[in-house]
Amino acid sequence: MSSSGSTYGDIHRYEPPRESTAAALAIVLLSIFEVIFVGMFTYGLISGWGIATYDATGSMFLGGLLAVIFVNLAFILMLYRKEFLPDVMIVKKRRRKWEDLYIREDDVDGEKLTDGATESIKRALYPYYKK
Repeated sequence: MSSSGSTYGDIHRYEPPRESTAAALAIVLLSIFEVIFVGMFTYGLISGWGIATYDATGSMFLGGLLAVIFVNLAFILMLYRKEFLPDVMIVKKRRRKWEDLYIREDDVDGEKLTDGATESIKRALYPYYKK
């Protein structure tokens, strides 16, 4: 598809997800391992494996379990994103920088140093001056 005829908000590319059975089985197995590792970590915290009485192997083991938990979760999310979410590209309007600052179009150039100087001098000299 060419981008010359597309308007803002149109779907430029849509590829449906693959939804493979092998990926679903891998996600299920990784989820089972995730539950086991979280259970081991929780049991280690409750039973005090991380308390360093003689050496730091208990806290190192708990840190390793926590690392394995997050790496396993990253693989689960990566597989889910790759295999079960569609690949969609939407045409968006690129905003100008001054629009991000919520500035009106006539105020893009800013104010000059002398803008309103005469009004402020008049107010300083005569406080009851009306516009």
